[in-house]
Amino acid sequence: MKIPLQKLKQAGSEAYYFEDNVDISEVEKMNNDIRRIEPVHVKGQATMQGNEITFHFTIDGEMILPCARTLVDVPYPFNVDAIEVFSTSPYYKEEDESEIHPVDGEMLDLEPYIKENVLLEVPFRVFSDDQQVQENALTEGEGWELKSEEKKADKVDPRLEKLQSLLNKNDHEENR
Repeated sequence: MKIPLQKLKQAGSEAYYFEDNVDISEVEKMNNDIRRIEPVHVKGQATMQGNEITFHFTIDGEMILPCARTLVDVPYPFNVDAIEVFSTSPYYKEEDESEIHPVDGEMLDLEPYIKENVLLEVPFRVFSDDQQVQENALTEGEGWELKSEEKKADKVDPRLEKLQSLLNKNDHEENR
């Protein structure tokens, strides 16, 4: 999402409004949990005071993340409110330790800042609905099988079968 500085200067002290859908699917290729993300809707305004440009915008979208238990796809809707400040001053350097970003050239590209705000919104982990888990979860694979606690309680460990038969024999004798 590129915005020409000329439009911001023409707006003067009044706000410049913008709205667009931005494709940030490159975040899928980064080392994170985002499996898929549709174009996000960005809406906001920019105001210019002297050499500083302040952007207030919201990012709405939905990303697909893996369930922490079963790794099935979980849709995760998000809404991010962001404020980014830029400076057109030639004396301002990116190395300065502040939240003000320098502007080079006549176009201001918001896309990297949109990606950054979306990546900050990715949760640590998500869980799918129980119904979705039951439909899509794997219950067995090569060399393993999922056992529930109910089934586990009914079965006796094969190593302890002789001990169990001895206990059953003692119980039977006591009941007489």
